[in-house]
Amino acid sequence: MLSPYDELPVHQTPYPLSMVATTDNGFDDGYFFGAFSAEDRMFCFSGLRINPNTDMIGGYLGVMRDGIQRTVRFSRTWRELCETTVGPFRFEVVEPYRHLRLTLAENDSNMTCELNWRGLAPAFLEAHHLATHRGRATTDQSRYAQPGVVDGWIDIDGERTVVDPSHWYGSRDHSWGVYFDRPPLAAAPKWLPPSDPGGIPRALRFWTLFGAGDLGGFYAIHEDPQGRQVPMNDTFGTPFEGQFHVGWDKEVYPLVAGRHELRLVPGTRLLAGATITLTDRDGGTWTQEVEPVGPPWVTSTIGYQGGSWKDGGSMRTYHGPGVTVEWDQFDFSVQPFDHTRYDGALQAGLHGKEYLSRVTTTAPDGRQWVGAGHTELFLDGPYEPLGL
Repeated sequence: MLSPYDELPVHQTPYPLSMVATTDNGFDDGYFFGAFSAEDRMFCFSGLRINPNTDMIGGYLGVMRDGIQRTVRFSRTWRELCETTVGPFRFEVVEPYRHLRLTLAENDSNMTCELNWRGLAPAFLEAHHLATHRGRATTDQSRYAQPGVVDGWIDIDGERTVVDPSHWYGSRDHSWGVYFDRPPLAAAPKWLPPSDPGGIPRALRFWTLFGAGDLGGFYAIHEDPQGRQVPMNDTFGTPFEGQFHVGWDKEVYPLVAGRHELRLVPGTRLLAGATITLTDRDGGTWTQEVEPVGPPWVTSTIGYQGGSWKDGGSMRTYHGPGVTVEWDQFDFSVQPFDHTRYDGALQAGLHGKEYLSRVTTTAPDGRQWVGAGHTELFLDGPYEPLGL
């Protein structure tokens, strides 16, 4: 079928854009947006993804503040209306890469917003993400990341927070392609040969998108269980990459190397703080102090995982005719914790991996900026440098 996007000369196959070049249910296309303030100790997270091979569009918008996390999820079939609108949620591209708008209208959660997300620096196209398992590509995906500033408002239970761009910053990514298998639309392991992904596994992911005045940037550090930055068979791509901008195009600093000194909350894998040392293409040394502000928010409520929807499904699955909207609220102020998903699965010792951080960046010439960032810390399995 034709969609509004077929008016544009952007086709990559001989078919309308509503049909993709693979039948894999893992193919999707969509966005993540963060809006956050270290001063207001508040993080608003939102995402929207289209799964053309299950004919679904779904998403979420949530807020974490002082450990209380409220999330709205929304879903409908895709081809009935090929627009980035799902019930009360609407995403608009006002000006590509420069001005995007997210709106959540009245709904049962008693949470609404209107947020103007504005690019602080150009989007950074990450190295292609490829991971394989027994010869099959389980991730085959492009992704770009971009820092921003945000203005607008968020209203929860009648209490309105003004989103002031002087201290509200934004993170976002846009990714498309085949992502890793996610239940319940993944094959049951008992029908497959034993897991044998091959290659080198990833143990650490330290990722930050941040803004601080006219400075904006992105970097990602990935390491194996021994702490080595080497090519890995992993969904997230390269060992290291990143770039800093002062102004949109005034000063550009491609980053070529990074190392970290991580501090964990004793007895946990929670981030207590970090010192990051980065080297730019000209050999300059940048340092960044990363300080978490409050407990991290938890992805278990956003709908990616099986059992994260109340019917036991996920963002990719069908929840009934028309638009389905649901919401929940949890107290995640004490972490780690035990969390039971809606499918009955227990996530024992769970903690968030998505941090609102205060970031202090020092340039090679001594200039310093203080702002806020979205920091991810994944520590998966053994990791020797921290004795895990």
